[in-house]
Amino acid sequence: MAARKIVIVPTLLTLGNAVCGLASIAYASRIGKDGFDPDLKMSYLAVSGWLIVAAMVFDALDGFFARLVRSTGRFGAELDSLCDAVSFGAAPAFLLLQLGPTWDQPRLHQLLAGVATLYLMCTILRLARYNVEALEGIGSGKRFRGLPSPAAAGCVASLALLRGAIAAHWPGYDREAVHALIEVWATAGAFLVALLMVSQVSYPHLTKQLLRRGRTTAPLVLTSALLLIVAREPALVLVFWGYALVGLSRHIWVRATARRRELAARLDERQLGG
Repeated sequence: MAARKIVIVPTLLTLGNAVCGLASIAYASRIGKDGFDPDLKMSYLAVSGWLIVAAMVFDALDGFFARLVRSTGRFGAELDSLCDAVSFGAAPAFLLLQLGPTWDQPRLHQLLAGVATLYLMCTILRLARYNVEALEGIGSGKRFRGLPSPAAAGCVASLALLRGAIAAHWPGYDREAVHALIEVWATAGAFLVALLMVSQVSYPHLTKQLLRRGRTTAPLVLTSALLLIVAREPALVLVFWGYALVGLSRHIWVRATARRRELAARLDERQLGG
């Protein structure tokens, strides 16, 4: 009986992930329904973004507890993917619709809706591909093929948090200019991370490494925690977008280096043959 109660913990944590995703959608849907108070809109954006971050915490903890009690299996994997589709697919896509251009700019909003739709589809494809690869034993488990869906969701959520933080903590700024910049960044950035999720770009499995290594990663964890305390929202933007873009930059560098070596080898072969 005690063992069954322990196994329930990872399942509840996984379901907590989905609940946070639903709550994020609920808060984002309130935008525009309480008048046109810009401060209230920023508050809803921030809460919606923080709920997506909370979903990531549940997503990290459920896997950790599942491995701790040795209760990993197909049920947990499928449940995790279903919850991830809500929290890291539907919730960020809906938040993106509230974060970018509104219907006051119909063409831009239609473009944004297309990007949000693409983002949702790529998230679902990413999760399905990951399940198939895990079932067939493809990959080492230390690196992801394609940007993980929680990281992609973090990229979108961090922009909502940044917009809310600027409104709350830096009132003496050009609001329209900053908001316009974030709108463009959100639309173009979401398009990029959507494609990265279904790409061949390799990304390290940071959560698993941090939870497994313990003392060896203590300085990194402490530094990250201090950074988040001092500069919460900007730090999250740096962490999520840095993870996405550094991985892409590394992939481009490795491919370019391999291409140069291949061309150099072919040139040497021609010179030797001549």
